[in-house]
Amino acid sequence: MTAFDIPRLVVAAPSSGSGKTTVATGLMAAFAERGLAVSPHKAGPDYIDPGYHALATGRPGRNLDAFMCGPELVAPLFAHGAAGCDLAVVEGVMGLYDGAAGRGELASTAQVAKLLRAPVVLVVDASSQSRSVAALVHGFASFDPQVRLGGVILNKVGSDRHEVMLREALEEAGMPVLGVLRRAPQVATPSRHLGLVPVAERHADALAAVAALAEQVRAGCDLDALMALARTAPPLSGEPWSPAFEARGPGQSPGNGAAPYGRPVVAVAGGPAFTFSYAEHAELLTAAGAEVVTFDPLRDEALPEGTGGLVIGGGFPEVYAPELSANAPLRAAVSAFAAAGGPVAAECAGLLYLARSLDGKPMCGVLDADARMSERLTLGYREAVAVSDSSLAAAGTRLRGHEFHRTVIEPGAGAAPAWGFTHPERRVEGFVRQGVHASYLHTHWAAEPSVARRFAQAAAARTAAVRDAAAARP
Repeated sequence: MTAFDIPRLVVAAPSSGSGKTTVATGLMAAFAERGLAVSPHKAGPDYIDPGYHALATGRPGRNLDAFMCGPELVAPLFAHGAAGCDLAVVEGVMGLYDGAAGRGELASTAQVAKLLRAPVVLVVDASSQSRSVAALVHGFASFDPQVRLGGVILNKVGSDRHEVMLREALEEAGMPVLGVLRRAPQVATPSRHLGLVPVAERHADALAAVAALAEQVRAGCDLDALMALARTAPPLSGEPWSPAFEARGPGQSPGNGAAPYGRPVVAVAGGPAFTFSYAEHAELLTAAGAEVVTFDPLRDEALPEGTGGLVIGGGFPEVYAPELSANAPLRAAVSAFAAAGGPVAAECAGLLYLARSLDGKPMCGVLDADARMSERLTLGYREAVAVSDSSLAAAGTRLRGHEFHRTVIEPGAGAAPAWGFTHPERRVEGFVRQGVHASYLHTHWAAEPSVARRFAQAAAARTAAVRDAAAARP
């Protein structure tokens, strides 16, 4: 067992909308500007904030989700992502003590902070209070003695006088003030039906927004005091998560997970329409023996050369339905690949792309189903079991996942469903057909690395079959 000593902070808040993302992203960028290697992390299943974190730090934004991956993987995944860094900043989710519904502290920012033994900085929206801020902070500091609240950053402070009153109140409570941000026009980070607009859709504007956040935080926060607080985090013991170790199967050495079929190309959809992914998925596929190649369904008219497997993750195809539909050559290529039995793993946006239509626009037609936008937001953690054998999971495989969409697909499940949900509701969902596994459920493969190994092997088998068929032709 090893020990890893990484200075770290968890940025939390009493509730959503207090300014966590502003402060966390600004801190990451401000410390990176000082020449530090900053490791960015996000508690919970959010895909969009980590894109801004990656812009701020130049490193992949990584998620720490105690529900989907289990509490036991939070510290190892953190250590894997933060290896070699000078500082790690973890942005929390919702309010400090909010987690999976009906599960106590599970998947809360507080639980992540405890698992990482990290000090917490509480971002408080002070716009409508003065001395009461001390009572609020005292309550958060004393609610769970195992959560170490190291200081407060006051957001939306109105004036010098307002700041003095807030500081006096917190001094009485013995709570350090590590930063004060004044009321100011919001930095341009536009939102829509599922949150912030992803970085990939507005890269230049997003860079400017991150720079503005860094300036705002640098001007209002005591970076030296925050770094000193981060250094008070004690060493963590254990082994960092390793994709090479996790992706190997029984009797295999690291890196040969696709044997005996060779090294297949796994094409992963990217670009503005498909921005939701976890960095660990590509790492696991690579460790399992695949060559991961990204393509953009908005622009590329063919799948990458030699594609043996296709991964289409989450994103916003509903925003780009006309453009996706207009790329008829790629839709035809995806349809042909699936019809020939090629392994396809599709989550949420990928499910919609494989449908016959999305909001009346023709899609790939792989699934006998049609999708459309809905007024209803479907959101929450799920416990699931694979109903049908597929290229992604053997029947009976259990995973925890997350749904987050404002669309519906009809029918909601095929003759061979992908998943059976066991909590919080019982229903079947998704489609398994030949090599296709398509579902609304977002999963984190670090929780069950066998799915990456299984998919890489299916892609390798498909590649070998195509090559054998070509060699047999006269």
